Amino acid sequence: MRKFFTMIFMMMTLCVFTACGKTEEMKTTSTSAEMIEVSETLPEEGILTKEGYVLLTGQHNIEIEIENYGTIALTLDADIAPVTVTNFMDLVNDGFYNGLTFHRIISGFMIQGGDPQGNGMGGAPRKIQGEFEANGIQNDLAHTRGVISMARSKANDSASSQFFIMHQDSPHLDGSYAAFGYVTSGIEVVDAICEAVQVEDRNGTVTKVNQPVIKEIRVVE
Repeated sequence: MRKFFTMIFMMMTLCVFTACGKTEEMKTTSTSAEMIEVSETLPEEGILTKEGYVLLTGQHNIEIEIENYGTIALTLDADIAPVTVTNFMDLVNDGFYNGLTFHRIISGFMIQGGDPQGNGMGGAPRKIQGEFEANGIQNDLAHTRGVISMARSKANDSASSQFFIMHQDSPHLDGSYAAFGYVTSGIEVVDAICEAVQVEDRNGTVTKVNQPVIKEIRVVE
């Protein structure tokens, strides 16, 4: 009888260890899945490129609401500029642009904004690959009236959060800057800003107190 109970105890003990072993295996699998998921997210810093990341495709609609001026609706084309649109949409979803300003305005040319510093010197920690011909990437979206494009320094892969919307056609920018969408309604808001905002110099510098404020950029799809 004692031998019988001893055997039962040994079998129960074996079952417990086996279950623990399966639990540990499941945890390892879960952890691996989480690591894979993290590796596919966009980098917080460095340069975002087409390689190694799942980027947006197709068209995406947004609205830029500007205090005291109105709302500009735009369609962004990720088939033309997937890196640029993915980066921009990610910043929009994070609320990055809300409360920022348009700090540079040149009537007959463009309005520029999206700088956290409000002086043309700032941006987001992450940079993006420049999607334009001078950087070896085809981009057929011309810088015509109402087109949105990315501002950058002299370095091709230096754009981050600053963008500009064309007031008038500027073909000299084609092939050198990453155009990635176009205004579908509200171009009169751009006209009003160019007409009303006082600038300090020929470069379109706007003092902080006069800078139009981006109340919100939101996704509308």
